[in-house]
Amino acid sequence: MSPVAEMEREAAGVTPHEGKLGVMIPGMGAVGSTLIAGVEAVRRGWAKPVGSMSQMGTMEVDGREELIRDAVPLAPLEDVVFTGWDIFGGSMYDAAETAGVLDRDHLRAMKPFLESIEPMPAVFEERYVKRLTAKNKKKGRNKCDLANQVRNDIAEFKSKTDRQIMIWCGSTEIFHEPKAVHQTLAAFEKGLVDDDPDIAPSMLYAWAALKEGIPFANGAPNLTVDIPALQELSKQVGAPICGKDFKTGQTFIKTILAPGFKVRQLGVSGWYSTNILGNRDGEVLDDPDNFKTKEESKLGVLEHIFHPEQNPDLYGDIFHKVRINYYPPRGDAKEGWDNIDIFGWLGYPMQIKVDFLCRDSILAAPLALDLCLFMDLAKRTPSLRHTGIQEWLSFYFKAPDAPAGKHAEHDLFKQAVHLKETLQRIRVESAVGETVAAR
Repeated sequence: MSPVAEMEREAAGVTPHEGKLGVMIPGMGAVGSTLIAGVEAVRRGWAKPVGSMSQMGTMEVDGREELIRDAVPLAPLEDVVFTGWDIFGGSMYDAAETAGVLDRDHLRAMKPFLESIEPMPAVFEERYVKRLTAKNKKKGRNKCDLANQVRNDIAEFKSKTDRQIMIWCGSTEIFHEPKAVHQTLAAFEKGLVDDDPDIAPSMLYAWAALKEGIPFANGAPNLTVDIPALQELSKQVGAPICGKDFKTGQTFIKTILAPGFKVRQLGVSGWYSTNILGNRDGEVLDDPDNFKTKEESKLGVLEHIFHPEQNPDLYGDIFHKVRINYYPPRGDAKEGWDNIDIFGWLGYPMQIKVDFLCRDSILAAPLALDLCLFMDLAKRTPSLRHTGIQEWLSFYFKAPDAPAGKHAEHDLFKQAVHLKETLQRIRVESAVGETVAAR
């Protein structure tokens, strides 16, 4: 194809998926190992990608339902390769065995593949995750040095892959609010050199990825790319970003039930949620500072769905409480219990109780896969790559993001509509690109 034709294609259509898509994972523990093992199991034909909209979901094409993976130019699973960083060392087989999410027979069959992936030393700062001790940790003069070490790791991976995506699957960092160092890119980059304590490890990864033009997604509730400095960088380099904190168990149920109460005009006076969780995530969240980060993410859902200021008679006085209890015997098999006090005609009270016995990483892994494939697609789509925040991916997050001054949508069903509408637009752009390429 001539240089002129290449320029036309860039301007008019979606760049095709060619070569290897490299997925980089900071925090290759329970979710990361479950994602990687699951993708390999699907590739070998041992399992179906249940829970993945990109693989099993459909959309309307010319009056018929077609698989999303066939309707838009997603990277095929055969082209996906993995790398990442972790503070515990060992291979992905070791990580999966420690996590205890997958059966031993499952893991044993994939042992050679999982042993071939060994995480690189990670950036880690104890004050952000006090319950963990790093065994496989980078050392540097300051945060700028550490961030550039990550960029060097990325450069090495770039030499082996054609496109890249980074997705944070690490532990939840302590709660902190945006400070002056987060407000502009210039202030942030000065803060890296000054070793500013308000720049968290997750931000170093995000900055390194974005500087390399690589999309970044955040599976935890930390303050990471949801700061003006990194949003500025995202738009500047054309590397998409999105919301944070995978919408997996209890919050997933909330975003199903709450819209139903609202559309039915049923009132809610209280919603008490508690969780029993025994994996490493549960251990980290047992620290009050880390739990505060998760609590903020989980508490915001109902307020954004119900809009109590618009519906004061129904939702103006909700008592909403969220708890997470670390209980080691439960492992990754989390239990999310909800007591919901609702009221109906003439104010008469009723109750709903939900006991969701779920598997945290089993629910998170397909979301992580979808985000990797959809963020790569956004990077290849001219109308999306320079928009920064990808609102259409709100479907996947407890804390979806939106540009300043715009409302972030939390209703799962409205999110799904927005997701598929965007995929329809991408399909049209892709068809335009194919027409240009054929000239």
